[in-house]
Amino acid sequence: MKKRFFQVFAALTAAVLLLTACIGPGGDRSASADVEGRAEKNGAVKVTVLCAGDIMAHSPNIQSAKQEDGSYDFSDNYEYVKKYIKQADLAMCNMETTFGGGTPSGYPVFNAPDQLAEAVKGVGFDVALTSNNHMMDSGSSGVKRTVKVLEDAGLDVVGSRDDASDKGYLVENVKGAKIGIVSYTYESTPSATARKTINGNVVDDETGQLINSFNYSRLSRGDYDKIKNDIDGCRADGADAVICYMHWGIEYQMKADEDQKEMAQQLADMGADVIFASHPHVTQEIDILTSSGGSKVPVFYSMGNFISNQRQETLNNRYTAEGMMAVARLTIVPDKDKIQAESVNIVPTWVDKYTENNKLKYKIIPLDSHLGSNGALAMSGHMSDARQAESDMESAYGDYIKGVTVFTSGGKSDDSDKAA
Repeated sequence: MKKRFFQVFAALTAAVLLLTACIGPGGDRSASADVEGRAEKNGAVKVTVLCAGDIMAHSPNIQSAKQEDGSYDFSDNYEYVKKYIKQADLAMCNMETTFGGGTPSGYPVFNAPDQLAEAVKGVGFDVALTSNNHMMDSGSSGVKRTVKVLEDAGLDVVGSRDDASDKGYLVENVKGAKIGIVSYTYESTPSATARKTINGNVVDDETGQLINSFNYSRLSRGDYDKIKNDIDGCRADGADAVICYMHWGIEYQMKADEDQKEMAQQLADMGADVIFASHPHVTQEIDILTSSGGSKVPVFYSMGNFISNQRQETLNNRYTAEGMMAVARLTIVPDKDKIQAESVNIVPTWVDKYTENNKLKYKIIPLDSHLGSNGALAMSGHMSDARQAESDMESAYGDYIKGVTVFTSGGKSDDSDKAA
């Protein structure tokens, strides 16, 4: 396993120490340009990774995207956040739906129109994370078709596959560095001896070879080994850093539980460099763990919903309309067995829902410095709700929000091919 040297500050150069000071949580990033230049001269690569939480397609979301000709267009949902997504060197999201074909449907059996995959790719996402508790909603055939639809749209997929011989992890080439991605969801299997189920859907042996899942009761008896094998596989394939995405926790609980915390520490000890996660449909705390090897590993315990129909008026829970784009900056020296520095920030978000010209609209609103002039909020009249969300997120994550405007030195080109 490749070594990570977050903890060996004495061995780092003065440039790295300055970089850490400049881009730490809540820090001022205006002084980082000179450091970046020196890092590049030393062969280092700065990679900005963005991850969004749950992209859901409830029936009202689907209906709002339906066009007069019967097709669907979800792209305007992302009008105000796509600038952030496109700035990231690597952008990921949890696709909490299936693409099973046929008639679209929302909760409790999610089956989105194929055009949702096209929209997600079009706004700048690179990787679709498919390991979640709704991945079996369209059955075994839906697992395979979901992968195909996402890949046909131009997205790389991790968490499931359509061929059991394919690797269960992904390694992306990003600006000369290799980033490994490992993605898993919890199982709802009621006991260690019962047949495997995902959200109550029985997973047959063949389909079980296509999905990445763990059982809380089985972690110490083999499931940790599965995850570790994927992390080690990323390293064996040359990954300079490994990112884990976990679908875990308890719905609507705003603090990580002990199972999440124990798993996060285990993942850090196994070699994960960053941990993103969701499932509770609300945001949870951010933490910086210390691995058994001394590395500093950020954990976003839940990024909440990125877009859904869950909100105050549907669930009597305003926090379900709040979410985040989680951002981790890595400074990597490829093939030199070290990641030199890391910073963590978020762009908080809130989902606006309103009617315009007798048509339902959904917009993901970034709670940034432009909030006061947001066009959707001017149309909906929901500025006070957005300000409440801004206050909620500021109270919970203030140090991780301050100063976030532009978080990469150029971002990716639309035609970049990062698949290893």
